[in-house]
Amino acid sequence: MRIWGYLRASTQEQNALRGKVELDEFVSTHGMKVSKYFIENVSGATLQRPQLFQLLDIAESGDVLLCEQVDRLARLTTNDWKTLRTLIESKGIRVVSLDLPTSHQLLKGSTDSLTSRMFESMNTMMLDFLAAFARKDYEDRRRRQKQGIDKAKSEGKYKGRPVDENLRKKVKELLSDGKSWNRIQELLGCSRATISKASKLQTDEIRDKL
Repeated sequence: MRIWGYLRASTQEQNALRGKVELDEFVSTHGMKVSKYFIENVSGATLQRPQLFQLLDIAESGDVLLCEQVDRLARLTTNDWKTLRTLIESKGIRVVSLDLPTSHQLLKGSTDSLTSRMFESMNTMMLDFLAAFARKDYEDRRRRQKQGIDKAKSEGKYKGRPVDENLRKKVKELLSDGKSWNRIQELLGCSRATISKASKLQTDEIRDKL
């Protein structure tokens, strides 16, 4: 059994690595270690998550997908969650999350098949519950955010999302060093859209100097 850690943050401003120490400590108490971490900065409300699917691609039956919270794995719609869960189950991958105590038993294993099946069934049920709760929380926050934006617009106070100039500067520097877009994503955890904007600005700046 190998343990694959999954760390995710929704935005570039958030630190996706924040839960790594806690996950390392958790598996250490079970006399194990994480084989590899898959880390990305992308919304949990989408299935477009390259690092998650790379993890699922290399994981084998009996392996563990370890995460800090179930909402790090999914804030998906019902249909998208069913798609992801079906893939996980079809490969025989076990999901263990720190906020899901019923899943911790899956790290210990059991020679009793009845006990194993009982914990796996209970874990699946709780995963569904927490995934549904995570989606509701996401939709509630989006609704409140929209209400706040609409109010700010009506009062002429809305200025849009501020640009992360520091991130943009780092992307430009890596582009200048000849780093590929894929490598920049790995190093900075940023989206390809961010790299595209920085690349266009850099090209415009170079053209203006000519």
